[in-house]
Amino acid sequence: MRARALVVPRSNGEAVRRRLREAGLLRSDLEILAEDDRIAFPLVTAEGAPGEMGEISEREFREVAPAAPEDYRDLLPGTAMEKERLPRSFDVVGDIVLVRLPEDLVERGPEIGEALLRFVPGARIVGADHGVHGRERRRRIERLAGSGGWRTRHRENHVELEVDLERAYFSPRLAREHARVAAEVRPGETVYDLCCGVGPFSVLIGADGRARRVVAVDANPDAIGLLRATVERYGLGGRIEALEMDVVQFVADRPPAERVVLNLPHEGIKYLPSVARAVARSGRLHFYEVVPRAEREQRAEAVVGTLVGGAAWSVVEWHLVHPYSPSSDLLAMTLARGPE
Repeated sequence: MRARALVVPRSNGEAVRRRLREAGLLRSDLEILAEDDRIAFPLVTAEGAPGEMGEISEREFREVAPAAPEDYRDLLPGTAMEKERLPRSFDVVGDIVLVRLPEDLVERGPEIGEALLRFVPGARIVGADHGVHGRERRRRIERLAGSGGWRTRHRENHVELEVDLERAYFSPRLAREHARVAAEVRPGETVYDLCCGVGPFSVLIGADGRARRVVAVDANPDAIGLLRATVERYGLGGRIEALEMDVVQFVADRPPAERVVLNLPHEGIKYLPSVARAVARSGRLHFYEVVPRAEREQRAEAVVGTLVGGAAWSVVEWHLVHPYSPSSDLLAMTLARGPE
């Protein structure tokens, strides 16, 4: 863009810049131009410019790129109070953005989707997340903006997972849990990953290479198909076995494993007594559950009380993974089976 300019020796540049800025004469929408031993400052107006410090002229300036918004809500119209009602958080899975919309904002879904599509680098599609449903834990998603399907590759820790958000369970909010459990695996262990979804626990444990064997189990054939695709891409077929099977059916005739993961936050408690029998003596059980916030402090010990079978169980540790709703939290519990 061509504009009036004050051209001064480079040695006087900082002093002139301060003087122009204090006088309100320096344009902030155009970049200052360096020319060998001189500097050209774009002017709001030549009137009042300190001509004695340089030469009033014209130059071709580049426009300053607008600052990227720090919040997608800044891309939407409305008052600050109205923007406060918009969802604060959203999930990014590969090139897909998922957002949960309260009932009173459903009509604004398309414009929220367009704002998120512009805000998230590399985003291809934005969907309204209506939650996970059914025995196979399939997510209901409504397209808000963008194009294409719900299959993508999601990178977390140091692996890239095959994901289809509409067909198989996956949560990007558990990346730290996947890494934490994988880091606890001891050399030579057998690991059962039950209700595995697309297998983030299994893939990371298998890629780390300390486990002797990982068996991943899910009743959803699409989840197992996606996991097998990831396993094949990484060449982990010798370490990870992916089985389409009901968890109770699986644990009924399998030898115990040194480490078992059960990530079924809403229904896992009803399977826990059966699953516990699949844990070897001195083994570990990693259990995830959505718990009412008022019960959080006592829940781990209450869960231990459901485990029977002649072996002593104890709580190694438990912690909050993240809030799940205004009144409940997702907890992670590590339970230890005694040696006798």
